[in-house]
Amino acid sequence: MRKDREEANGFSRGHITPQVTGEPRPALPARPANFDIPPRPPPVNNNSNSMPPPPRPQRPAATTAVQAVDPAPTSSPPKRVVSTPTTQQPQQQLAAPSRGHGRSMTIDRASDRTPAEFRIAPTTVAAPIAAAAPPKSVQSTPVVAAKIAPKAEPIHHVTTYPEASNTNRRPPFSKHGTYEIPTKYDARSFDVCGEFICASGYMTRVWSLIDGEQIMSLQHTEGVKATAVSFKPAADPREEGKRIWIGTNTGDLMEVEVATHAITPSKPNVHGRNEVVRIFRHWNEIWTMDESGTLLVWGPDEKAVANITGHPTQSYKLPKGHTHSMVIGDYLWHATGKEIRVFAPTVDGRTQFQVLVRPLIADSAGEVTSGTLVKSHPDKVFFGHVDGKVTVYNTNDYSCVMMMNISTWKINALASAGNYIWAAYNTGKICVYDVEEAPWVILKEWQGHENPIVKMAADPSCSYFLDRQQIISLGADNKIKAWDGLLEDDFLEDSMKSKDTQYCDFDEIRALFFTWNAGASTPSSLRHSGGDSTFFQDLVQSSGSPDILVFGFQELVDLEDKKLTAKRFLKPKKKEAGTDQERMSHQYRDWRDFLMKTLDDYMPADDLYHLLHTAPMVGLFTCVFVKATLRDRIRGLQGAEVKRGMGGLHGNKGCVAVRFRVDDTSICLVNCHLAAGQSQANARHNDIAAILEANLFAIERDSASRIDSFVGGGDGSLIMDHELCILNGDLNYRIDTMSRDTVVTAVKQNNLGKLLERDQLLVARRRNPAFKLRAFEEMPITFAPTYKYDVGTDNYDTSEKRRSPAWCDRLLYRGRGRVEQFDYRRHEVRVSDHRPVTGTFNLWVKKVDPRGRATAWMESQQSFEDMREKETSEDKLLFLRDTCGFDEETSKRLIREKSARRDNRSPVRA
Repeated sequence: MRKDREEANGFSRGHITPQVTGEPRPALPARPANFDIPPRPPPVNNNSNSMPPPPRPQRPAATTAVQAVDPAPTSSPPKRVVSTPTTQQPQQQLAAPSRGHGRSMTIDRASDRTPAEFRIAPTTVAAPIAAAAPPKSVQSTPVVAAKIAPKAEPIHHVTTYPEASNTNRRPPFSKHGTYEIPTKYDARSFDVCGEFICASGYMTRVWSLIDGEQIMSLQHTEGVKATAVSFKPAADPREEGKRIWIGTNTGDLMEVEVATHAITPSKPNVHGRNEVVRIFRHWNEIWTMDESGTLLVWGPDEKAVANITGHPTQSYKLPKGHTHSMVIGDYLWHATGKEIRVFAPTVDGRTQFQVLVRPLIADSAGEVTSGTLVKSHPDKVFFGHVDGKVTVYNTNDYSCVMMMNISTWKINALASAGNYIWAAYNTGKICVYDVEEAPWVILKEWQGHENPIVKMAADPSCSYFLDRQQIISLGADNKIKAWDGLLEDDFLEDSMKSKDTQYCDFDEIRALFFTWNAGASTPSSLRHSGGDSTFFQDLVQSSGSPDILVFGFQELVDLEDKKLTAKRFLKPKKKEAGTDQERMSHQYRDWRDFLMKTLDDYMPADDLYHLLHTAPMVGLFTCVFVKATLRDRIRGLQGAEVKRGMGGLHGNKGCVAVRFRVDDTSICLVNCHLAAGQSQANARHNDIAAILEANLFAIERDSASRIDSFVGGGDGSLIMDHELCILNGDLNYRIDTMSRDTVVTAVKQNNLGKLLERDQLLVARRRNPAFKLRAFEEMPITFAPTYKYDVGTDNYDTSEKRRSPAWCDRLLYRGRGRVEQFDYRRHEVRVSDHRPVTGTFNLWVKKVDPRGRATAWMESQQSFEDMREKETSEDKLLFLRDTCGFDEETSKRLIREKSARRDNRSPVRA
């Protein structure tokens, strides 16, 4: 009987079996010739407030009966036939989506997509004038159409990783209600509907996202685990969120009423003791899928809702090995590993189930793990992969239009809010991407969970019920977190930054930065080295009297002296009185005094410089001088250090940093010495990550000052929170995949471009999205490598080790357009095996006008409210139309009625 029914309905398991068993594929059915597609009428507008609701069209029974064809032309029905408004008598309810023999075309109706040719339109529902006549009886032979071959076009590979220079690190906690709910058990799936969120595991619980209160708790029997959960569709949108469907690891389905905690109906072993892995909503239908590939379609009953008490309307077979699946329009996109297939489940089973002749495969991408749609790209679907890639497919012709790397981490989940894509990773991090830019731009990145993120999803109903957007994530740390989908704090901060020219006065200051690995040189050795004795004198006299001078040294002490290094590391610290300058060892004092004397002697007499700050750490030494005219404008001076030697215990590697404000602009200066060695690039990456992620400075408590003086949602505790940041030092990045002699020959031939293509720092910026220095800029290098020389000569290393030349000594900066470098050069000082490097910068600093700022703040808040109103209005319509299945006119009417009910609430209820 079942075989007869399936054959009559045009469904045959033979079409999918070869993909599972490897048996020869059966011959494809022929495409119907000259199949005329009837025109689709506009949606039925049943908005009368005085007439009773029209009768629903007769539900097609899932039988093999052959129906007669009405000779009159017919049309496809609207997505959902709608009754009178929900504000009328309680016994009236909205009609459910009627899919009948036809299927809603949520795709481009002008295209030549074969699924449009499958459809047979039922009798059109009459408008509610008096009493509607019963639908005509129609008969036809089952429709079996040919499958589609996906369009073969070259894939556009984007090799550039997303832009990360202006990434915001502030977690976008939900501003309304609770933002974190501990489940207190091992939950692996959830569903959300407005205020309510349901998580499943060995128990199923429901909480309110308004106050975090637990509303329902259902303990499953021993050995039974809820593996899938979904809120049940309702005929009336006001009834959404009151019942849930639960699928278990034993193949059971049950329906639970949230308010009473009662299991109303249940369906034991409906999936044959196979674990239910997904429960989908399609308008007022529910599709359940298990691990064996069985897909059950539960159509609406006489009350226009899916009913678990009866039998499933249709049963289909999918390939095993499910890794991700999602409903797009009327279609189920189903991924097994790297393969993506498209299916068309229906209530009546009259159309071809398998849409594509062959699966979609992006060969160079890993297994599919996640997917999402973006509002601004309605004809595209975005899939995340295990190797951090994202593929983009066209939902009309099924072509892969783009593939790009966005991370090296596994993508566990994708979601979208507005026009942005949210990606959740197995590291617990969450990133938000602007997909309108090419390449994409990382807007936000933060640690969402301590453990890998299990699931993340947008709530399509939130705008309708709560007038906001929210993204929900569930981590392996058993915490549910709610995030602000509108990113209000970021919007306001970005708006204020864009208006700062309206309420700030800007001033340009000039700074000279000097970095040198001195190789334990002293001022005395410099004075007695012949040609090097006048180097600092010449440097100061040619500097043009900058407002700020920063001298960054590395290896002022001999790090090769193992005895001295061990003594310094093991010697207990004594309680010493006095200032930092008084506690400095003689090496640092000698250089400080030498630099002060050089400035006094060789700078113009009318340019007086003050020593602003010194920072020593086991060979590292920073000395900052500022003009006397600038000193009174500086405040908030603070120094810090990060030790990276010997696992973070020793300061022979690491950084010293100093931060301060000039007027209302924050500046941070960083002097680094990273891990040495040709093969230690990853150790250097880790060093710089630890430095830039360390909480070094005092937190700024005032929210207004944070916006005015810091960037990226920061509070001033991190280096990258500061508006202007200059990083210098012996970064120790080398030139890869070339022998020493080849490098030396290229340098002699001035073929620097060949060498820079293999520079470890520049390669990491191109190929490693997690590389922290991608957020910095560097002026193009036009000088020869600064390392490693035979001391006292111009010859690259001729010792036994014969180290290859490299650009170890670098200057990098970030400033969002407020930093300009116009000089980057090396100098010939031969007392060390490194050559010093200098750079000259223009820095723009600002002073905030409080009254102008207040005006800009009000304008920014109003802009956000306008944006919020626009986004939530669009999302309300999308929820009612695409999720609930109402036609557009009915959806708009429901939105107006809900708004009217809210406006008419009493002050007490409001």
